[in-house]
Amino acid sequence: MSQKQNGDKSVWANPKVRTALLFLSPVIIFLISLCVGRYIIPIPTVFKILSSPFFAIEADWPSIMETVIFNVRLPRLVMVSFVGASLAISGASFQGILKNPLVSSDILGVAYGAGFGAALAILLFPDPTMIQFFAFGFGMLAVGLAYMINSFYKRSSTLILVLSGIIVGAFFSSLISLAKYTADPETKLPEIVFWLLGSFASIRVEDVIQYVPLMVIGIIVLLLLRWRINVLSLDDMQAKSLGLNIKKYQAVIVFFATLITASAVCVSGIISWVGLIVPHIARMIVGPNNSKVLPASVAIGMTYLLVIDDIARTLVANEIPIGVLTGVIGAPFFGYLLLRQRVGWS
Repeated sequence: MSQKQNGDKSVWANPKVRTALLFLSPVIIFLISLCVGRYIIPIPTVFKILSSPFFAIEADWPSIMETVIFNVRLPRLVMVSFVGASLAISGASFQGILKNPLVSSDILGVAYGAGFGAALAILLFPDPTMIQFFAFGFGMLAVGLAYMINSFYKRSSTLILVLSGIIVGAFFSSLISLAKYTADPETKLPEIVFWLLGSFASIRVEDVIQYVPLMVIGIIVLLLLRWRINVLSLDDMQAKSLGLNIKKYQAVIVFFATLITASAVCVSGIISWVGLIVPHIARMIVGPNNSKVLPASVAIGMTYLLVIDDIARTLVANEIPIGVLTGVIGAPFFGYLLLRQRVGWS
């Protein structure tokens, strides 16, 4: 019996097995998520429906199932996957270059900037597409303001940049409160509050076409620069001695991390904790090397947010805002990591 147990442990301890499970998990959860919901679809039927555009398969399923898969669940789950990946890898990137394991993907104020942009669009325009446009624009503006404040200091540092982001985030948070105060309590205010809580309920195919390519580009760039994030996480003198242009690479990484964070926030609202806790989970599994942490964060971020979204749309009759669930689950889990002393770089 003990030999069998030791054999099982050796299998789980095998890094190749762990890596395979890590990157297979989002695929498995994605397929399961296509089946679950208020209208449950058997997984063999899901495979048939997904294959029907490419192979001559007799349609022995109700047409409503095909509509649910292609028009509702598939766009939503694709967006959930890439939002989870974007928030996770941007959080891991910021933690690396800012040398701080307690920062997250919205550390430079992008989430609150996007939140104010969305609130402003809800107040001023009846067209829902303007919400995403304003959210994206103000999210990028917030980061630009943080960098502008940082540039006023002759000896700018990562600490000044983080503090600049906190200042900008607090400013836009106050503007969000002002927007909610002036909103019509019968119509506009509930819409603003619901958007700020985070949701994927209104995702369309057009949203996937518009924003997923931006997320894919940003994720690819960050993955290609992941070894440089290792160097940037060192002391500045050590990084310079290795011949790395610190400001150049830091600016590129911040830009693409911000781009994918703004893209994620503008379609889903503010989803907290993903960019903070997922990189820590990745380090627990693959170690502190950012060359491994960033790809692992992508896989874990996808899996984590897919599971949370499944809970949000199936737990009760009315869909729970996903930002509420990520906070309810993320905060206690991060507390658990603190108690276990697993928060850090080792």
